[in-house]
Amino acid sequence: MKGIILAGGKGTRLYPMTKAISKQLLAIYDKPLVYYPLSVLMLAGIRDILIISTPEDIHQYKRLFRDGSNIGVNFSYKAQNKPRGLADAFILGENFIGKENVCLILGDNLFFGQDLTMILNQAKSLSSGAVIFGYPVKDARSFGVVEFDGNHKVISIEEKPSNPKSNYAIPGLYFYDNRVIEIAKRIEPSHRGEIEITSVNEIYLKEKELNVILLKRGMAWLDTGTPEGMLKAAEFVEAVQSRQGFYIGCLEEIAWRRGFIDNNQLKKIGENLKITAYGQYILSLLNE
Repeated sequence: MKGIILAGGKGTRLYPMTKAISKQLLAIYDKPLVYYPLSVLMLAGIRDILIISTPEDIHQYKRLFRDGSNIGVNFSYKAQNKPRGLADAFILGENFIGKENVCLILGDNLFFGQDLTMILNQAKSLSSGAVIFGYPVKDARSFGVVEFDGNHKVISIEEKPSNPKSNYAIPGLYFYDNRVIEIAKRIEPSHRGEIEITSVNEIYLKEKELNVILLKRGMAWLDTGTPEGMLKAAEFVEAVQSRQGFYIGCLEEIAWRRGFIDNNQLKKIGENLKITAYGQYILSLLNE
């Protein structure tokens, strides 16, 4: 399975912070925001990853990650010349995806929880169809909302409904079979001029191949699209790391635990960062 991180857009809701830098490169406590969605793909065992951003920002991601070999993954990069919607990622990434299935994650989403790896493996195991997720929220009117039956088959999906049919919001993480490329190509742009991910999901829904996995109590999903959201996410990461002693979104640790890199490679990374708490944490893993 291939993975795509969509890190485009102008981040206008975060102006003036994002006037000169991509939103996904801003810090969430001690790491760039993009580390957190990337860690999700790595936890799912996905090693071939395409980063999509704006022509102005794509070089910054190349500078940050290079080819990915230091953490045992393979990065590709693609510029999205103008915002054309989330589903445009599958058209831009057609050659990258090839004949494989694909996971798309938005570059400003943060997921955390004890069962996250198990849930990702469950979604990744799909042979056909699509998997979206449902996260319980107090007020679902500001989100895309999923309605489902007792077998977790989706009945309906709605965008920001005034009377939600469930309290499960749809976060920015999606798993699709290879048909998603051709499906995305068939979609007519919406009134916003964008190829909507909801339209992709509706086609899978009509074919009765849209499934939902519920993220229940103990799972965290944080959206960082506003200054308040970024602050809350940073406070959450700091609290977990300070109180429990392990790091959220540490790419090097995930790569090491998944067998992408060995002890020597981990030590080299830690030594290069040893003047920071982040580097000291990496080195401490070798003493477990």
